[in-house]
Amino acid sequence: MIRLYIIGIFILIIAIVANGLVIKFGMKSWYDLFSLLEEFGSSTFKQLSVLDYLWLFVGYPLVLGCGYWLGDYVHKLIFK
Repeated sequence: MIRLYIIGIFILIIAIVANGLVIKFGMKSWYDLFSLLEEFGSSTFKQLSVLDYLWLFVGYPLVLGCGYWLGDYVHKLIFK
C-alpha cells in the first residue's frame, strides 16, 4: 500500500510539473482540451496542432509513466 502511495505522489508531482511546462511552451494540456470541448464541441479538434496531439496522446502518457517508474524506484531505495 505504501508503494502505491509513493508512486502516486511521484505521478502527481510529475503531472503538475509537466502541465506547467506545457502551458509555458504554449501547447494544450488536458485541462485546455476539456475547456475547448465545452466551448466549441467537436470542432475543438480542428483547433489542435499536430504537436498538441503528439503531446496529449504520446508525450503525456510517457511522462506519467516516468513518474510511475521514478516512484517505484524511490520505493525500492527506501524499503530494500
